[in-house]
Formats: sequence, structure tokens, C-alpha cells
Amino acid sequence: MSESSERFVARPLSGACVDLLARAEHACLGISPFNSYFSVQRIKGLAVWAHERFEQVDFFVPDAPSAYTFQALGYASEKAAWKPRRQGQHTRNRNRTALDMLGVAEGAGHVWGWAELEGNASFARLHAEGHELYAGDEEFRRACREVRGWVLSGRLPAEAVPNVRQVECAVRYFLAELPLFVDTPAIVGAETSVFCYHRPSDILRRLYGRQLARHPAPVQGFAVVVPLE
Repeated sequence: MSESSERFVARPLSGACVDLLARAEHACLGISPFNSYFSVQRIKGLAVWAHERFEQVDFFVPDAPSAYTFQALGYASEKAAWKPRRQGQHTRNRNRTALDMLGVAEGAGHVWGWAELEGNASFARLHAEGHELYAGDEEFRRACREVRGWVLSGRLPAEAVPNVRQVECAVRYFLAELPLFVDTPAIVGAETSVFCYHRPSDILRRLYGRQLARHPAPVQGFAVVVPLE
């Protein structure tokens, strides 16, 4: 496998994640469609790092859920859905290009987007559970509404306060991703998994710190993966 000039370091998000990261059985790399951080070179570097360290590697591209962000910004539903589809495909192509550069065969680095997830029974169950908890648990609902700062960061005018509709759109985006944060193994068929991303939100720190009504499965970990300086 080819080498990348960029190296990475992984830090477990909580004490419970330490052993799962050490086991290195499966990594799920979060790749955001509308984030310039994820260049082809960066994705290649992450792929090299992950394939060297973990037995199995998958990519998660939150393409369709990004429509909620554009709805929050006032885009009509049709355009709000079209932009993530186009950018999501572009991001998928970047993933595939990076893997081709490494000589990773098709299927060896699976890319999970909405098209794959919506037909997955475990994902559907976990997604529904998240919505039910949001509707029925006040503390969890308050925590979810705090994601507005994370989801809408840099997208609203400075000092703008999101309205109720924008907050609910941000929440729907988070709830669409939540299944991968709480039980990726159930979705992809792995024994254990570590979700890898460079910038965790406060709610993820609380989630993995078991401070919310919803807890990650014992086989689910999270690692903050950043370039090695």
C-alpha cells in the first residue's frame, strides 16, 4: 500500500474508548461533504492511516442529511436536497480516488451514505430510537438543540441567533448521524468499531461520557483523529 506524507494521531474521546481503539478491529471515518478539510490528499492520508491500523475500514458520508443544513439556511426543499446529492457524489468520488491511489480494491473501503443506510434495518431502528428519545426525554432534547452551534457554525451571519425552525433542522441532521455514533457495529456487522473524526462536538463528548439518556453501545468507540504536528 502506498504511503502518505501526512500522518495522524488518534485520541480516545473517553476512557471507555481506550480499549476499543487498542483493539483496532473496525474504523468508521467520518467524511463531511461540505468541509474543505477533506481534500483528496487528506482523505488519502486518513485511508493510509486507518488501513495500517485497523482490520476493517469504512467511510461515512452524511450526504442527504446535509439537506437539513440548507433548509435551515432558507433553501427550498428541492434545492436543499439537490446540493447535498451533488456534493455527496463529489465526496464519494474523492474517497474512491484516494482508495484507488492506494490500490484498495472496490468494496475493501466501503462508503456509507444515505442510499446505503436507509435500507439498513439496524440503522432504521437506531434512527427511530433517537427520534423517540428526542420526543420523550426533555434533557436529551435540550442537549440535541445545542448542536445548532456545531451544525450551523460559520453558516449564519455573525451574532445571529437561530430561530426555532433552524434549530429543529440542526437537530434532524444530528439525529440522522446519531446511529453511527452509538452502534456502528450493528450497522456494518463488525465486532467493535471506532468512529473517527477530527472535531467532536460538545454533545458527542457528553454522549461518550455517558452524561445523556442515550449511551453508545459497549462495542462503540470514538477517536479524535488529527494530523500529527
